[in-house]
Amino acid sequence: MLPASMTFIDHGAGGAPDVLKPATGPLPTPRTDEVLIRVQATGVNRPDVAQRKGEYPPPPGASPVIGLECAGEVVAVGADASPWKLGDKVCALTNGGAYAEYCAAPAAQCLPWPKGYDAIRAAALPETFFTVWANLFGHGKLAAGETALIHGGTSGIGVTAIQLAKAFGATVIATAGSAEKCAAMTSLGADVAVNYREQDFVEAVKVATGGKLANVVLDMVGAEYFNRNLRCLALDGRLVIIAFLGGFEVPQADLRPIMVRRLTVTGSTMRPRTTAQKGALADALRAKVWPLLEAGKCAPPIFKVFPLADAAAAHALMESSTHIGKIMLKVAD
Repeated sequence: MLPASMTFIDHGAGGAPDVLKPATGPLPTPRTDEVLIRVQATGVNRPDVAQRKGEYPPPPGASPVIGLECAGEVVAVGADASPWKLGDKVCALTNGGAYAEYCAAPAAQCLPWPKGYDAIRAAALPETFFTVWANLFGHGKLAAGETALIHGGTSGIGVTAIQLAKAFGATVIATAGSAEKCAAMTSLGADVAVNYREQDFVEAVKVATGGKLANVVLDMVGAEYFNRNLRCLALDGRLVIIAFLGGFEVPQADLRPIMVRRLTVTGSTMRPRTTAQKGALADALRAKVWPLLEAGKCAPPIFKVFPLADAAAAHALMESSTHIGKIMLKVAD
């Protein structure tokens, strides 16, 4: 028997991390193509911070509760939500609502826990793995033998991108802002770690590649890095932008490299994609990445785990940018 109410994290009218407070509300009702998950763990991601601030509203029909990934047990199944059944352990890319004891998620966006994984590690997978697969390998078309420049190499996205790029045969150059973070990137498989506070990453890419430059740049900084990212790209290179931590308006863009070197500038967000589009990504991950996880490769490093009630402290840590890897919320055993 399911309870009539649940605890979730309310962000009120938005603002600083301390607006995040536990509250009580009704359980979500899954649609016909959804499952209801008893959440055991959820991940903290940059889009969660943006939503809390009022900068990343949920799409129409999505839960207003923050949270884009979770892991737990299926406790209700919609009529069209096969192949999942009651009791299945799943991790899900949600459209919202994961900072809660129960969360509804489209069945197509769920994946089984990799063998040997617990709830914390399983919940650390969806948001970053869907994002990296769609952008680095989809839009960026990274292939074996190519070189990828990955910014924010110790973020949740960064650690995933480094490991997957290496696993699929690429050379990886990654950037971060301290010696400690550079050492962490190297331990995760980066061939070259660049401290952007001490080095010009454009020159570092030139040196590391013997002047051949990178084939793909995965960037979450945006405007601040735009011109320099173009200078890092080889002929037919691809710049993939997934966030704007350094702004989204480029005052003076030098577009000449795009024409001279036939560059592609692209990017995407995950949340507005259709269930079918996210489901296709889930299928690809299950076929191509889940075997790596079950073989003990590409596991997301977990930096710190907070109780759900301490979501405010988790967001403060996220905004400090001192973490290496994933920040998680434990909801239940």
